[in-house]
Order: sequence, then structure tokens, then C-alpha cells
Amino acid sequence: MKKTLILLLSFVMAAFMVAGCKNESKEAAAPAQQQTAAPAPQSEAKPAAPGKTGKVVETMNSGGYTYVQVDTGTEKIWAAAPEFAVKVGDTVVVPEGMAMPNYHSKTLNRDFDVVYFVDSILAPGAVQPEAQSGAMPAGHPNVNAKDAAKEQGIDLAGITKAKDGVTVAEVYAGKADLAGKTVTVRGKVVKFSPQIMGKNWIHLQDGTGAEGTNDLTVTTAENAQVGDTVLIVGPLSVDKDFGYGYKYGVIVEDAKVTVEK
Repeated sequence: MKKTLILLLSFVMAAFMVAGCKNESKEAAAPAQQQTAAPAPQSEAKPAAPGKTGKVVETMNSGGYTYVQVDTGTEKIWAAAPEFAVKVGDTVVVPEGMAMPNYHSKTLNRDFDVVYFVDSILAPGAVQPEAQSGAMPAGHPNVNAKDAAKEQGIDLAGITKAKDGVTVAEVYAGKADLAGKTVTVRGKVVKFSPQIMGKNWIHLQDGTGAEGTNDLTVTTAENAQVGDTVLIVGPLSVDKDFGYGYKYGVIVEDAKVTVEK
């Protein structure tokens, strides 16, 4: 009888011990589960405002533009906007703008790795004015020169295609295959805009193409005059967007220009 009672008590105690161990295991597991659980979702971060804020460390005026070097704390950037009042030490906001890499200013006789040309450079908290339809930074050449030859009485007859070159119409027709490649085009200068954002801008026509495909925009460091017959050689860019609503279906940038007559 005593043996039976002892065995029964031993069994009950063993049962309590097992139950206790299970509870301890659950309690021990709970912190581990809490540590590995995914954190509670946080509110979605708002996108940062466009542009960069920093202090002006250098500034100068040239060619109707004010240039500022801005120290953001992590980098120094150069930006330029139509001339405005600013001094070293001012805190400014540079909005998103058009990057001009390897930019050389003839009026400053200075090279820049990159300059961001913007419509305006702002004080902190100021609201950037919306660009008006058809508006570009001050002095930017007008894209539309389709009637320039007729308006200035420029005769486009008799212009021959350059050897191993293409016509203006062929540039437009073959732009998908020509994008990024060097093209050679002969034509007459129907519009010339000097020193806009450090480059000369030429509108070239050769009598080929219909409205919208008869005028080729070219940027260059070289000079030409309206009415000159020129040979241009340079890389073709396609669907170039300078912002402010100005897009070029085709444009030859940094071209070599030879005046023939």
C-alpha cells in the first residue's frame, strides 16, 4: 500500500514538473518571438523637395547670369541663373535644372566640371515660380526657326549633300539608327544665337524635309553667320529635353563647323 501511495505521489510530482518546464519554455520563447517579429509599420516618408540647399561659397556675374558655388554639406555644386543679388554666406536653394557638363565660360575664361542652369535660385522656403509655357532661361534660343530662311530671304536651292553625309530630312527619317552617331550635314545657317549657356546655337537648313523635319539645331563653340553655307560634323542626340517645355526631336551637340562660303 505504501509503495502504491509513493508511486502515485511520484507520478503527480513528475506531472507538475513537466507542466512547469513547458510553461518556462513558452515564457522563454516569447521574448525571442518579439525580437524577430517585424516592426510596426511606420508612416510613409514624404518625398524630399526637389533641389539642393546650401551656403554660397563663391559667386560671380557673367553674360547676364549669376554663378554660385553652393556647399550643401556633402558636396559643392555650381549653378547659374539669370542675374540676381546674392553674396557669399547666403543660404540658397538650387532647384532641379539642366546640367551642362565640361562647361567652359568664355566670358569668365573658366572651366567647370558641371554647371546646373536653372530658372532661378531661391531663398530657403521660397516657392519656385512655375515655368510659363514656352519660357526658357533668359537668352535661350527659340526652338522654332522653321520660317527663318523664308523670312530672311535665304536661298536654299543647289545645296549638295556632303560626301558620306546626310541631308536634314534624312537625319529626321533615320534618327533611330543615327542616335549617338556622328553625322555630317551641309546646309545654310538660317539662325545664329551666340554664347547661350556657353555655346553658339545654329539652325541649319538645306531645302530638304517638310515642316517639322526641315530645320536642324546645332550647338558649337565655333562661329558662323546667317546665310553661310557650312559643313557640320558632330554626334546626334535624339529626343533631347532641356526642360521648360523645350524638347528637340534631333539636335547635333558640340559640332565642328566649317564655313564653306
